[in-house]
This record gives sequence, structure tokens and C-alpha cells, in this order.
Amino acid sequence: MKDQELNFEGVERQPLKVFTEKAYLDYSMYVILDRALPALGDGLKPVQRRIIYAMSELSLSAANKHKKSARTVGDVIGKFHPHGDSACYEAMVHMAQPFTYRYPIVDGQGNWGSTDDPKSFAAMRYTEARLTRYAEVLLEEIDAGTVDFGPNFDGTLEEPLILPARLPNLVLNGTSGIAVGMATDIPPHNLREVAAACIHLLDDPDATTKQLMKHVKGPDLPTGAEIVSPRAELLAFYESGVGSYRARATYEIDDDTGNIVVTTLPHQVSGSKLQEQIAAQMREKKLPMVDDIRDESDHENPTRIVIVPRSNRVDVPQLMAHLFATTDLERSYRVNLNVIGLDGRPKVMGLKELLQQWLDFRTATVRRRLAHRLEKVARRLHLLDGLLIAYLNLDEVIRIIRREDEPKPKLIARFNLSEEQAEMILETKLRHLAKLEEMKIREEQKELTEEKAHLEGLLNSKAKLLKLVRTEIEADAREYGDERRSAIVEREQAQAIEETELVANEPVTVVLSTGGFIRAAKGHDIDPRTLSYKTGDAFLAAARGRSTQQAVFIDSTGRCYSLPAHTLPSARGQGEPLSGRLDPPDGAKFRGVAIGEPDELWLLTTDAGYGFTVKLGELHSRQRAGKSILRVTDNALVLPPVPVPTADTLVAMVNDEGRLLVIPAAEVPELPKGKGNKLFGIATKKALAREEVLVAVTTLAPTDKLVVWCGERPMTLTPTDLKDYRGARAQRGAVLSRNYRKVDRIEVGA
Repeated sequence: MKDQELNFEGVERQPLKVFTEKAYLDYSMYVILDRALPALGDGLKPVQRRIIYAMSELSLSAANKHKKSARTVGDVIGKFHPHGDSACYEAMVHMAQPFTYRYPIVDGQGNWGSTDDPKSFAAMRYTEARLTRYAEVLLEEIDAGTVDFGPNFDGTLEEPLILPARLPNLVLNGTSGIAVGMATDIPPHNLREVAAACIHLLDDPDATTKQLMKHVKGPDLPTGAEIVSPRAELLAFYESGVGSYRARATYEIDDDTGNIVVTTLPHQVSGSKLQEQIAAQMREKKLPMVDDIRDESDHENPTRIVIVPRSNRVDVPQLMAHLFATTDLERSYRVNLNVIGLDGRPKVMGLKELLQQWLDFRTATVRRRLAHRLEKVARRLHLLDGLLIAYLNLDEVIRIIRREDEPKPKLIARFNLSEEQAEMILETKLRHLAKLEEMKIREEQKELTEEKAHLEGLLNSKAKLLKLVRTEIEADAREYGDERRSAIVEREQAQAIEETELVANEPVTVVLSTGGFIRAAKGHDIDPRTLSYKTGDAFLAAARGRSTQQAVFIDSTGRCYSLPAHTLPSARGQGEPLSGRLDPPDGAKFRGVAIGEPDELWLLTTDAGYGFTVKLGELHSRQRAGKSILRVTDNALVLPPVPVPTADTLVAMVNDEGRLLVIPAAEVPELPKGKGNKLFGIATKKALAREEVLVAVTTLAPTDKLVVWCGERPMTLTPTDLKDYRGARAQRGAVLSRNYRKVDRIEVGA
């Protein structure tokens, strides 16, 4: 059987590039318009709008009983939003959390999460929900012809394309979202302030953003806290639509105990996470002035975090400034007023443009409501005119109905009625033929005629229409408004306390082993050689300084690293590997340690006889990978650095042949980095072949003794003895006594 040839005739062909580009653009626009960004009119994303509408269809108003959340979610995903139930329920929870929404739209019963963990809410089969009173602002006019409806996802039902919001919910509750190539971050605001700004803009369309900010002072967070950004920063993002602001927790001092009590937290800050941040600093000894921290929050005090100072001498403002700078007690929030405008396109707007467009939306909504009502009134008046004709000619109407097989066309022809009027007459019940009904019709006709004139007056006068919009905004502000929760207090930028100020200033000895293990012992009287070392490990170098200083380490490649001395492990143990906290090059070994003030001079040398002095501050590095300082020649070995405390300091160097050279430290050049100058006269060939190398280098004062160690045998050289070994830089020095030429180390004697 022959293979049949595939027939691709009639199949659309297009390049993969064109197909993928179109598919991605379509997806991008879907995410932007139908998922991530809110609409300016009602401030809602599609899933939120569908949840609210589905709840209204289920009669879950604030006056009715709660129903299971699963019932609402089922209706939403089954009728309007064909996506996952968990995502839909999470959006519903979001609208119910009073610490997330400034004006919650959903009223929940059960566990709807907490400020510590907003996602700790119970499953939807356990919780119940209904709409809040505030939801009336979004839904009340939905049946008044104010908005357009469109088909749902399968075309079997209709859903509102937008809700007829009577207040700018977008600005009141704020929102955040990430789309493709754009995002939105809109902070919540106070209802009364925003309503006042809208009214101001109605009265003066040319008002500036600065003038509107006389009403809208700044964001108003659900959890309270303080807005501490300068007014200039707030004005900048209200004008451009992009920027940031800072919110800070509030605290008070307990008069009885002197404890610090945090009473409000910034928006979306977890109290438990905050305690962890403070506790971590306490463990790392960065908060020696804090004795304890505990959470005493309850139903009466939703936020009550107690910080216990170590004593009543603690500077509380300084401590809190440090905590503001280093923990979530103060947070910075992005602002990006990116919304889908009335033209259906996303745009970043300033406060004025955003409110102006919303007022245009609101005015159009009110106009549609009035036009819808006018249409109903006109239709009712038309029907009443027909009924009145019937009452005035009641006998004739009855005769036609009784005798004619087709009374409807006869009535239309006899009394010049419309189809609707004739239908209305035929459907009128006998009980309504009483004389009293005629009076009721005339009364209703009079009222509707007056209402019609009023509606036409509003629709034909822009000034009257705007006055109605203003009046309704004022009424809603009185009905749903409340006091500001977040005080606007311009404060200075919080500064963290310097780490050196938090650490006890005490003497320490930093000890480095041959295996690269580091530790720090308290005091300067410790002999590092007597410490316990791991098997195969041994003492390499030590340096004496203060706990507030940076310890500097140099490796075999000449790279330098630094760590705060107070963070090093205690000498009670055997230390920790430096490689766990630093990132030296592969194969590099740590060769020495230095500690002191940044402006102190230290001598860096290699066993090839080269070296230079450098200020210790030049060796400091915040990078784990350190920085290159000493250029090491091939086969050379880096020697431990030694301090150069004074201008008259001497440098003593001894090689593996027992030659000792003592030179003035002033002859050694000071460089920021490099190879340095030749300090000891070792021939280059011998150095490369390692036939001759320096064994040890140290520094000493002119009055100090020098102790030369050969194994366990010391030889002490007095200042007078050292004169025989004095020389100039790059000389070879003099040979030590015959029994002291196999030198292990040299050090300053007592």
C-alpha cells in the first residue's frame, strides 16, 4: 500500500517569527487589559468586578445574611471567570481584609488571614461572605442603564463591562499589579479627602495638583502608621504619576515601665517578621541596648509590639531611628499610577488627570442614568395618556372589546393609540376601572410630568448636571467617609547607628592558623601559640587591635580582605574557616592578618625580598572577593604583614642563610598597591629558583631588643648588638652566629 501524500492545500502558512510575535503581543494585551491593570472608572480588575457582580446577583448585600464563599466562587468561575478557583478566592479574600483594603468591599465571616500572614486564610468551604455597605457605591446604579453589558466567556449570560462607581474607588483602595512590560502601584487614600478634591476640580477645572493636595494630603494606609516623606516628594509623584513615599510605624513610651510600645505598623508589614528582624540583630550583638522584644497584640490592641530597653539610660529616639533604618518599622513604597483610561488604553497619569478622567466617567454615568430614567418616565407618561383616553371613553372601549374579534387594531384606529397603549388598555383589570383610578392616573401623570421637566432641565444644562454630580459626591462622602488614619509628618531620614557604636570597644587578639582558620581572643596578653588547633593545623599569624576595628587578611596571591573584628568567632573554640566568609581565588591560602586604625602604616613583603608600606585603610574591602594589593612574583611567598607604628621604626629581615639586615622603615616606599621595592639583596635568579628566600620580617623601635628563634633556642640581640646588622635597603646584611643561622622566626623582645 503506497503512502498517501499529505495535502496542505488551504492551510494558512506564515513565518514562525510573525506567528510568535503576534501570539505574544495578543497575550501581552490580554494580561494588560484583562488581568493586571485596573480600569479607571471603578478601579477594579476583571476578576474583582466579576466577584462583586456575582455576589450582587446572589443577593449578598450588606442587609442580607452571609453565604459560603465557595458558593460565590463557584458562581464567579462558572458564569464569568473561567480560571482557577484558588486565584479567584484569593482575590475575594484580598477585598475582605481590612488591613489590605482601606475600604473593604467584601464582609467576611471566619478566618480571612491576619496582618502577620495575609495568606493564612481558611479554605472557602469554611468561610462566609457578603458585600459591605461600601459596595453600594459600586453597584447601586447598575440597573439604571448606566453601564454597558457584554457577553460572558461562553455567550450564555451578560456581565457589566464596568461598574457605575459613585466614588473614585481606584484612588480610595489603591491596587498593584504586574503586566507584560508595565506595572501599577496605586496607594490607598482617604475618602473624604478625595471627594473634596473632586469637588474642588468640579468647581475649578484649571486647579493645579498643588491646589488639589490641599485636600489630598497624601496616601492613607489601612493600618495607620505615618507618612514621613517630604511634601515635595509627594507632590512629585502626584504630578508625574511615578515616584515613592515612606511610611513609618508609630510608637509610645510606657510611663510605668519605660518600655517602647509600637502601636501601628506600615502597610503590608508583618509583626512576626519584624520581631525576627530585631531578634536577629540582638543575636548578632548589633542591639546591645535592647533587652527583649515581645508581641502583646490582642483584639483590643491589634498592634502592640513591646521593645524593652536594657536600661533607662538608653537613647530611645536614637534606638528607634536605627530600627527605622534597618527593619520594616519603616518602608518605602513605589507609586506608579498606571491605569486603563476611558479610551481603553493603559496610561500613567498624575493625580489631577486621574481625577479629571474619573469625573468625566462619573458625569457620563449620571447622564446615562438620567437619560434612562427620562426614557422610562416618557414611556410611562405615554401609557398613562392611553389609559386616560380609555377612562374618558370607557363605554366605547368596553363595547369594542366585547364585540370585536380583534379589539386591539380597532382600539388603535378608533382612538389613535400606539401598540403599547392599546396593549396596556387590554391588560387593565376590571378593578382598575373605578372612578378613583382616574384620579390616581392624573396625579401620577402630574408627578411624572414634573419629573420629566426636571430631568430634561438637568440633561440640557451642564451646570445643573455638574451640580448634581457634586451633590451626590458630597452625600456619599458624608455616608461612607471616615477620619484619616495615616498622619502626614515630615521627618528626617532615619539613620542606622554605626556598627562600631553598637559594639563594646575592647582589646582583641586576632589569630590565623596555617589552615586558614580564624578566631579572636579578648585581650592582648594571650599567647596565640598556646591555643588549641585542629589536627594538622598550627599557628600562622596574629595581630592585636580593638573589637571595633576591621581585621584585614592577605592571601598567597596578594589579595586583601576585611571583616569586622567583633564578628569573628571566639578563641574558646578552634575557629572557623575564612573561606566560609570570603571568596579567595582557587588554590589561594591565607598568609597573614592585620588590624588597627585605617591611617596606620603596615609593611607588606614577599620572601623574594620586595615590599612596601601601605595605610591599613587601603586594604579594607567590602567585597567577599577582596581586592588585589600586593603583586607577587613567580614562586614568591607572601609574608605576614607587620605594623610600622612610628617614623623611626626599624625593619628587621632575616633570610634562610642566617643573614640579618636592619634598615630604617623610612627607606621603605609607601604605595597603595604594587610589587614594592627591593628591601633585601636577594638575586632575582636565586629568588625564582627559591635558592635564597626571606624567612621572617618584623618591625621594632630603636630601643627594642630582637629575639631570634632557631627551633626552641632563642638569641636576644640588644640595640647595641643590632648596630652590627644595620644597613641600607637592598643590602644583604650580616651573618648571625654559627649556631643561629637556621632561623624560624624573629620577634620583638621584652
